[in-house]
Amino acid sequence: MEHTEVTVMEDIFERNDKIALETNQALSERGIFTVNIMGAPGVGKTTFLVRLIQLLAKPAFVIEGDIESDIDTKKLLDLGIAALQLNTGGACHLESTIIADAVKTVSLENGYLFIENIGNLVCPAEFIIGEHIKLLISTVTEGSDKPYKYPLAFEKADVIIINKADLSAYVDFDEAYFIKGIQALNKNAPIFKVSAKTGEGFGEVAAWITEQAKQINSSIKK
Repeated sequence: MEHTEVTVMEDIFERNDKIALETNQALSERGIFTVNIMGAPGVGKTTFLVRLIQLLAKPAFVIEGDIESDIDTKKLLDLGIAALQLNTGGACHLESTIIADAVKTVSLENGYLFIENIGNLVCPAEFIIGEHIKLLISTVTEGSDKPYKYPLAFEKADVIIINKADLSAYVDFDEAYFIKGIQALNKNAPIFKVSAKTGEGFGEVAAWITEQAKQINSSIKK
């Protein structure tokens, strides 16, 4: 019985990864740099995107993943940001199959695609969905123990954002302990402190994202 379960899981991941790689190639050929946004509920993923997109020189499109509702998509559309809603109806993460279908409807060339995954620090980290990078958002209000309690998300992230930096003075957040936990898992991911409310730190994040997109595009052209 145990052997059968492992085989089934291997088949699920293998199929997901195959479709994800095909989607990644198709997006790359269209000049679309794709970012998988991960983070727990309430870390400010959508507000982060609003701030970031305003600083990018190329057009951006957002795929909003939620279990239910289209609240965030309506917010983005009201701000003039192109967006598409995906609801899983209960699933705790997005999979490559649903993203593969969604990107076919995205009218974007030579720009940025941000996929806001389901609010969860576990399941989304296990699946690639066609992205070029995984961006993980955490906050000072969550506490400094998250890398220790949810290691996979921090291990898989290509870049890590500490959001709500403006609240640092009001909460018990041990930044040194937090960063030590990250670096024990992931020595390569840069860490940026930002405030989606004030705009602090977003210039640095935008510059980093822009540079990553340039590197991807250059490697594709070669």
